[in-house]
Amino acid sequence: MEYSDKQIAAQEAVRYIKDGMVIGIGSGSTVNEFLYCLAARMRKERLQVVGIPASKKSERLATELGIPLTTFATYQNVDIAIDGTDEIDDQLYLVKGGGGSLVREKMIDLVAETFIVIASGEKKVKKLGSFPVPVEVVPFGWQATEQRLQQFGCQTNLRMVEEDIFVSDNQNYIIDCDFKEIDDAEALHGSLKQIVGVIETGIFINMVDKAIVADNGELSILEK
Repeated sequence: MEYSDKQIAAQEAVRYIKDGMVIGIGSGSTVNEFLYCLAARMRKERLQVVGIPASKKSERLATELGIPLTTFATYQNVDIAIDGTDEIDDQLYLVKGGGGSLVREKMIDLVAETFIVIASGEKKVKKLGSFPVPVEVVPFGWQATEQRLQQFGCQTNLRMVEEDIFVSDNQNYIIDCDFKEIDDAEALHGSLKQIVGVIETGIFINMVDKAIVADNGELSILEK
């Protein structure tokens, strides 16, 4: 059987899961593959774990696969977080949020003792910016917030789903900001966060402990 790069990365990530762990579950297609692999290992080895999902989509799939879930009300600490990415550079900085779950993803990934990113090879970039940076904003006055975002030299688009405005799991809007190329991701993130109405950006700085990247079947483990 031939596996996709996403499946190869997911299979490698499952090796880091140990009995009794609290797992932060990100979102996206590569994380879905991780959940399938995790469920198979739980059945085979009777592995006992619980997960905190970052999105309703991940929550639904984990429930369908029989992976027990919990919340921060029960566990404030996360042993390991497994998440995908839209871009990752040589410093292990990320752009995330293509699926619209950036705030919950960042909350989980930030508190995890170990944060592992899983990705296929095309997500690896020399410099962030090819993928527009998602910025989650308060719906009230989003037009004014968008104008302030444009002052940083980006093209902006309010995220839509067909004819409707996309609404995040937190009931907020997302403005996708196309910078083409980001020279200083840390400074940009800090500046965008200062804008009133901005809740969070999809730039993830100094958070990743390990990246598992599969490219044309070849596996690479990147560490900071």
